[in-house]
This record gives sequence, structure tokens and C-alpha cells, in this order.
Amino acid sequence: MTKNKLMDAFQIEHKNVNTNIVTDYDIFPDKDLLDNLRTKIVENLIDRDIPEDKSLTEFINEEIDATIEGYDLSNLERSHLFNLIDNEINGYGPITELLEDKNITEIMVNRPNEIYLEIDGQLVKDESTSFINDEHIIRTIERLIEPLGRTIDATNPMVDSRLPDGSRINAVIPPLSTRGPVLTIRKFKETMGTVEDLIRVGTLTPYMARFLDASVRGKLNIIVCGGTGSGKTTLLNILSGCIADKERIITIEDAAELRLHQNHVISLETRTTNYDQEGEITIRDLVINALRMRPDRIIVGEVRGKEAFDMLQAMNTGHDGSLTTLHANGPEDALNRLETMVLMSGLDIPIKAIREYIEKAIDLVVTIERMNDGKRKITSIAELDGFIDDRIAIKEIFAFHQKGVTEQGEVNGEYILYKKTPKTLKKLMARGINDLEDMFTTKKK
Repeated sequence: MTKNKLMDAFQIEHKNVNTNIVTDYDIFPDKDLLDNLRTKIVENLIDRDIPEDKSLTEFINEEIDATIEGYDLSNLERSHLFNLIDNEINGYGPITELLEDKNITEIMVNRPNEIYLEIDGQLVKDESTSFINDEHIIRTIERLIEPLGRTIDATNPMVDSRLPDGSRINAVIPPLSTRGPVLTIRKFKETMGTVEDLIRVGTLTPYMARFLDASVRGKLNIIVCGGTGSGKTTLLNILSGCIADKERIITIEDAAELRLHQNHVISLETRTTNYDQEGEITIRDLVINALRMRPDRIIVGEVRGKEAFDMLQAMNTGHDGSLTTLHANGPEDALNRLETMVLMSGLDIPIKAIREYIEKAIDLVVTIERMNDGKRKITSIAELDGFIDDRIAIKEIFAFHQKGVTEQGEVNGEYILYKKTPKTLKKLMARGINDLEDMFTTKKK
């Protein structure tokens, strides 16, 4: 007997099931009413003291019941209103739970009902969270930056700072943003992992890990380059962990993200202008000052401007083993950006002299990329090897060659160890690093 005959025999009625999902933004359709209720309840809660015999939850519920009396709200709308008020009082508005979720690495608010999240390297739209309107987003931004002593308004319509936990926050409001306020939060990672974690997820191979570990211990000057969100800071933190505990390390960042576990670490952070547009301390100021602090190592979170020349000068004047990152898509692009940034310093230096300066200062350029499947991979470890026709010659030591994509959407490829022995190996051996010879003398591919 077929399925249809069975259904007919038992007189089962065919029904179309409504599979439409009600999003958070649609739970309370009357946004003006929701905003008015929110404002009234929050103001009443602020003006009144919590009775000693009541908890905060009971106090909020009583205030909500008193305020919505006479309004015909559904249980879903009433529950939505309570969650909204609770997050406004105890947290950072609608994004409170998103900030607490450790699986979420980035939060992007484009519109009241358009919120995107980065989870495991993948961008997804969040249907469970929403704001009432643009003003609600701005109020949340103000709540986030108020403890930092920052303001955002028509006079200062852009804020780039960090939260007390180290998360980086960027907010732009009209007139700079034509579509309304935009909020982006890159959450701080309490633990940035270890090199073993990178090997396990396929970011690099054990041979690459051994080589990078030896390069840091052997005080090679290393640049880590990649795009936004590629994992540069995480890799820089892991590489920095290879530095000997006895060395004096000075870290310089816009927002303090590096978490080193050595005993002798000095962390310096830039400062933006105050209300009088005075008092700015830049990365360049801190690099210059760090040279007077007797550093064994200087680690710059990111080089992006005039400080590039001072960083190169430090590398060329006895401060070997310096580490930094910059935005670039590969070793060639990284060196071109360095040239441009040195020119930004305003010094009248010929291009040839700048290139010679870079070639003497930098030993390795490590490129890390976020692949199409969201995973990070070190796609190149290259050394600078003299000049070819007035251009700095770049010789790859390791590389990742992508062959395609699997049926599951994962990037398919292989890591390559090139046969030619790198010249940096001689420099490492001269500094007492002798545990890499097997890697190159066997000429493995």
C-alpha cells in the first residue's frame, strides 16, 4: 500500500506547515511604541532605588508591568521587552550576549535589523538580534565608549578604540556613514593559541614551525603580512612566545592585544588626541622612545606609516630579532608598502637607498592568508636575497600551493619546502642555531 493510500485510509488531512521564521526584528512590529516603552522604563529604573527586599530582576519586571498596563502586548512582545531592558541595564544593549559568546570573533552592525557575525572564520547573518532604530545603535555605542573617555557625535563622528577587555571597537555615524550608524567590534582573544594549535588546524607544517621558532630564537628580523582578519596578530603573538625569557621585550601597539608570558615585557600603547585635539602619542613616537629603553627585542603590533623608517633604523643598528606586522597580500607587496611608508617620513632619500636599507634590515617575510573556506594558512615564508635589476630579490623557503576546492568547500593544496638552502640558515648557524640542517640537507620537497 502506498503512502498516499495509507493517508487516505486514515483520513489524514494535508496541511501546509508554515516554516517562516520570525526574526528578532519582527517580534515587536511597532518600533515607535517599543522605543517609547524602553525609554520610559529605563528612566524610571534609573530614578528609583532598588528595594532591599527585591532582586534586580523582580524590580525590572514590576516596572515593566506598571509601564505596559493598558497596552495589549503578547507574551512574546513582553518577553522581548524584558530582555531588551535587562541588557540595557546590565550590559551593552542587544549585543550583550554576542559579546559574551566566545565562539564569535567579530560583530558587525550595519543597520538595526542587519547584524553580521564572524564564527570560525565564516561570515553569517544573525537573525536573533536587532536594534530598535538608528538612535538605539548610537546609544549603545555611547555606552561602549563612555568608560574609555571617548565621545561620538556630529563633531566627532568616528571612534576607533578598544574596550576594557581588549576588544577593538570602531564606530562611524552620519554624516560620515550615509546609511546610518555602523558598529564593528573585533573581540579580544584571551588565549591566542600555540604553534601546536596552528599545526593541528593546518595553518603551517611542523617543518615550518621549527624554522620559524629557530628564526625567532636566532634573532632574525621578521615581518608578518596579510589582509584584514588573516590572523597576523595571533601569529605575531605565537612567534613572540619563542623569545627567551631572559630578554627584555618592548611591545608597541595601537591597542594592546599581544599577550606575552615572558617575565620581562614592557607594553606601550598609543594615545589619541584629547578634547582639545592635543596629546597624541603615535606609534612612531613610541618606537623612537623604545630605543632609549634598552630593549633586547622590539615588537610593533602593526607598521602603517612614518614609523616604518624608525623601525628599519632600529633593525639596522643592533636591535636584531625585531618583529612586526603590516597589511599586504604577499612579500612583494609588503616590500612595496615599506618603501611607500619610508617615503611618508618626509626624508629625502633615493629609492635605491631605501631598498638597500630594507634589504639589510629585513630577513624574513611571512605571509598568512584567510582562505575561501575561512581557515588561515601561512602561504609563504620568504627571505630577502640581494638585488635583481635594482629590485629586491625575494626567495621563497616555504610556500602553500592551492590546487582547488574539495566537495565540502575546503581549500585543497600542498605545502612546499624548496630545495635551495636559504642564506638565513648560515646566519642562524653563526648565532648557535644548529637544529635545522636536516631540513635542508636532505633536499626534501
